[in-house]
Amino acid sequence: MLTIIIRSIIIYLVVLFVFRIMGKRQLGQMQPFELVLTLIIADLATIPMAEISVPVLHGIIPLFTLVLLHFLLTILSKISSRFGYFISGKPVIIINPKGIDCKALKALNLSIDDLFEAMRGVGYFSLDQIQYAIMETNGKVSILPKSKFSPVTNGDINNKADETSLPVNLISEGKILKDNLEIAKVDEKFVLDFLKNQANNNKLKDVLVMTIDKSGKVIIQMRKGESKVFENVRDSL
Repeated sequence: MLTIIIRSIIIYLVVLFVFRIMGKRQLGQMQPFELVLTLIIADLATIPMAEISVPVLHGIIPLFTLVLLHFLLTILSKISSRFGYFISGKPVIIINPKGIDCKALKALNLSIDDLFEAMRGVGYFSLDQIQYAIMETNGKVSILPKSKFSPVTNGDINNKADETSLPVNLISEGKILKDNLEIAKVDEKFVLDFLKNQANNNKLKDVLVMTIDKSGKVIIQMRKGESKVFENVRDSL
């Protein structure tokens, strides 16, 4: 028993030292190759702890080998941008002034629900608030808001803002979200009439996303083309 305790303490201190020299990035900030190394290190560390028949040195040597590999990959990434893109990828613009980039979403294997979740995670709930959204190599989404939705500065504190409401997603990737119709207080006929009368008779299957808020503002993004904003839609139908 004492042997297991001593071995566990040794491996713990080695792993702690390894992570200290690798840097202080949080798990969500790691590049792909760093996350892979972290997972392997965690797995390697458990073997000499539990298996007394395995020499402690056989657990320590692979750990330091991975640390050296980590530093080598980091150096090569700094020297060659192409190599860096190969092992870590590169940032991808998923929303631009024209709207959602469907090709970028498909390449990243992201759904509309994933996109909206990422937007809400950084404090934005509507597409018309966003000028650019970028998927970073660590999986985080960075957003550049439109000027009128930028964070308030000391010079803006006396400005009055209109009341905002949470947009409800009515269509996602060509499908009507029936559970959300009741929340938005509209029906399926309203959605289809909007596509027919207001959105140039577009087909449901061609709609990437359609949202509506309490004021009646609708944002629609087709699979091909720019996003469009329609004000006071409830009154026009």
